[in-house]
Amino acid sequence: MSPQLRTSAFCIVLAMIFSSPIAEACTSAIISGRASASGKPMLWKHRDTSCESNFVEHVPPADGHHGYIALFNAGDSLLSEAWIGVNDSGFAIMNTASYNLAPDTAAYKDREGALMTIALQTCSSVDDFSHLLRQLPKPLGVQANFGVVDSQGNGAFFETDDFKFRRYDLSDSPDGIIVRTNFSLSGDSTEGYGYIRYDNARHLIAAMTSDGRRLTPSDFTEGLSRSFYHSLIGGDAATAGSRWIVDQDYIPRHSSTASVVIEAAQADSSVMWVALGYPPCAVVRRATIGNIPDDIRPTLPGHRSPDAEEAIRRRNKAFPVNRGSGQRYIDLDYLLPTMKQCHNQSIINYEQR
Repeated sequence: MSPQLRTSAFCIVLAMIFSSPIAEACTSAIISGRASASGKPMLWKHRDTSCESNFVEHVPPADGHHGYIALFNAGDSLLSEAWIGVNDSGFAIMNTASYNLAPDTAAYKDREGALMTIALQTCSSVDDFSHLLRQLPKPLGVQANFGVVDSQGNGAFFETDDFKFRRYDLSDSPDGIIVRTNFSLSGDSTEGYGYIRYDNARHLIAAMTSDGRRLTPSDFTEGLSRSFYHSLIGGDAATAGSRWIVDQDYIPRHSSTASVVIEAAQADSSVMWVALGYPPCAVVRRATIGNIPDDIRPTLPGHRSPDAEEAIRRRNKAFPVNRGSGQRYIDLDYLLPTMKQCHNQSIINYEQR
């Protein structure tokens, strides 16, 4: 093991020891340059987690490591666990938890954020990440689908457990797009979660690209992350004309806390499009390594961000029933006009790029 990897391995062990487990369940995709309108590879993560507030911050280069920007849980003042990010070489990474790779009995687990921190510090390419997974001490403490892209146009999902991984490259995907939720294709097909959300995402992406159109970041933050399409039912619940809908198996859920798209590019010119908080009620901001808007930085007490806190406030109005199973019910009379307002501001922010 190289000295750099040996140092990184030591750091990841410390982070694993002192970090607290956070339940993760997300919808995600990686997109090759041939399927992207900009020609740049993209990485999208619609995040679901028990930590409802998060922020974006820059970690400067140090000790021979890359500098990077990433999404962190509120309160993570040490910036110890990155949940999606991109570094100054154009290497980007995110994850979704997988629940069908191994029995959920390991005592050493929920370490994905610490591992991704090490990857952002040390990797410049998809192959570097593959090498990192092989070199780090085992068990890794992870059960996850890690999506990565780099500035050379490469991309892959790594379905990873404590001791091994299976790699799925974008170059092998006929349409240049790979989707993952909370199961792994290499795992037990009778286990796992997110099968309906997986179909939701694939259906929506197919509809967007059916005429040969290439995908943009807004297709994900404004399309998939604000969509209440349900593949099993076969329709969009938000257009059914009812005031109330049940929050079940849509891409956005009560537990959704961010939608982030990264466009990977060389040097420090990568762009991170960030909607913090419940995505239907969130506004997208443009962030780069050299410029992160204060709206998404941890400028509030408790290392919290203004945008996440505002989106949480709006989400609570969209889920106004507090007793019993009230958190399962969405009030579309509030949500739809609020979502339109947030969408309109997001489009303005996209156009100012």
